This record gives sequence, C-alpha cells and structure tokens, in this order.
Amino acid sequence: MRILVTGGAGFIGSALVRRLVLDQVAEAVLVVDKLTYAGERRSLRDCEGKPGFGFLQADIADAEAMAKAMADFRPDAVMHLAAESHVDRSIAGAAPFVQTNLVGTFVLLEAARAYWLGLEGAAKENFRFLHISTDEVFGSLGATGYFTETTPYSPRSPYSATKAGSDHLVAAWHETYGLPTLMTNCSNNYGPFHFPEKLIPLTILNALEGKPLPVYGKGENVRDWLFVDDHVTALIAVLQRGKPGQTYNVGGNSERRNIEVVEAICDTLDRLRPDAAGPRRRLISFVTDRPGHDARYAIDASKLKAELGWEPSETFATGLEKTIAWYLENDWWWQPLRERVYSGERLGLLPAKAAS
Repeated sequence: MRILVTGGAGFIGSALVRRLVLDQVAEAVLVVDKLTYAGERRSLRDCEGKPGFGFLQADIADAEAMAKAMADFRPDAVMHLAAESHVDRSIAGAAPFVQTNLVGTFVLLEAARAYWLGLEGAAKENFRFLHISTDEVFGSLGATGYFTETTPYSPRSPYSATKAGSDHLVAAWHETYGLPTLMTNCSNNYGPFHFPEKLIPLTILNALEGKPLPVYGKGENVRDWLFVDDHVTALIAVLQRGKPGQTYNVGGNSERRNIEVVEAICDTLDRLRPDAAGPRRRLISFVTDRPGHDARYAIDASKLKAELGWEPSETFATGLEKTIAWYLENDWWWQPLRERVYSGERLGLLPAKAAS
C-alpha cells in the first residue's frame, strides 16, 4: 500500500510514519509537512533513505501542491494528521488554526476527490481517506460518562472548533460525493518526540532543569491518556479494516487528573534521576486556569475493540516510564527545541483588559 501522510513530521504523524516505514507496513510513504514550529524532520531521521520513503515540504492549503502530490505519488490511501493542534496557541491567535485545520482540510479533500475520481476498478474501490481528529470536539464531560462516536459536538476553544469543522467537512465529502473516508477521534497522546510545550514533556523537561512546574487551576482537570504507539496501531487497524463513512474513538483507558500526572512524573524522575535539591514535587506551581478549559475527557473505545479488535497495550504507568526514559536519553532531539523554539514560557494568556 502506498500511503500519503500529512503532518508526518509532527508528534503523532512521525510515530505513524516510523511504524509504516520501519516495520514495512506500507510499500511506500510520502510525508507532506509544512514544517512549522511543531514539525520536526529530525523525528524521521530513522526513516531517511529507507526504500519507499519520501518527504515533501508543502502546505496542505496549497491546492496546486496537493494536486501534484496526489498525481505524482499516486497513493492508495491518505492519512491526514496535519493540523495546528496546540490549544493555548489557538487562544492567543486563531487565524493559523482556521487556515490549516479548515481551509487545509477542504483543499486536501478536494485534491483527494479529484484523484479518486480518476481511478478505476479495484484502485478506486480500495482507496481510503483517513482523517485523524481529537476528543476535544465533544466539549467537556461531567464526573461520569464517556464520549462515544455519537456524542454531540460542543467545541469550546478555537482549536477544537476548527477540528470540529474539519470533521464535518470530511463527513460531508463522504455523504455528498461518496469519497471513501474514515475518521478517528482520540484522547490525549503522550510519548517520545512530543513537542515540549505539551503538559507531559513540559513537566519532564522543566523538572530536569529545576524550573517551576505550572499546573492550571487546581489540577483537577481530567484527561484520558493514550500512549502514541498504541494510537498508531489503532490508526493502522482503522485504515486496513475500518468501514468507509464510519468514525472510531481511540482511548487509552487511563484517566488521570492533571495534578496526578505531574506528581507521577516528579516521582518517576526522582527514582530514575534523583535531584540533589530534593523531591521534585517542590517545583509544582498552581497558575491561573486557561479560558475554556474543559473539565474532563474520557473515551469509550468499545466500538474499535468490538469491530477491529484493538485495545491499548500500555498502561499509563508503563507508558509514562518509557516516555520519561526516552527524554532522559534523547536530549539531542529536545534540547535544540528548548533553545530555539520553545523554552517553557506560559502560552495562551488573553491580553489584559484596559483600565476603565
């Protein structure tokens, strides 16, 4: 199978591409990535030079470039992960999220549709467009219950609003034009090669450097944590065996309050690399909550298990241990990002109101 992967230099995208290329799941892989601040080609260094691997630096909102990529590479499937994904950045400036997540997805769908219409026989019948999305489109849960594939959408941030819009575009292109689309909505991912501004890598790196560990509000917000390699196996299962027109939720069965996540990182680091200054929980600092911060996410992934036989292999404890060990051993990857791109400062703050 020849697979075109958008956003393949990002966190989840690069994990997917490494699996497709290094485990020879795909015959050929073309990564299409704009290489914004969160796109890091070094995450794909083990794939460089491997048979069938290709890289195209391009914007998915560039219609001419996307049409040419389809025509030249001739994919059997598109796995669409390219997106602006950092909630705090969307609060500070939503324009790039609208451009990439909405306009970019529209452009890509149209390029895929034109290409698909030109196929014949089995090639046309077997073509797939897999759109990878987030559980944040569903809004916020109370203390109980789970997001299912039929949960009404209720986005509460510019990021989740643009992802919800892209989901609706994909569903409409299937219903209106018959494009054989698939869609997944996943819970919070974590693991190696995660951009340093997200909660888990930010906490790991700040703790290593003895910097404050910021926790929004009281740290009571709950997320379902999914190890990125488990997510990758789910995406491959959906691509290979999912039914066109269907959506599949992907979750890690690992609900944790944010404060519990931060404390677990501190305790694991204390064990793996003790700090002479004392236990790292001393670094925890509670800060003003971000606007529109959803209280709880939790995924019901029973459809994925029942229909495709997938379930996560990592617990939160085992996945977190692997993640922390990776950051301890791979400063070649994250240190340049801390120095040149993001050093750990607070993001997503609204401008102060002018005095009346």
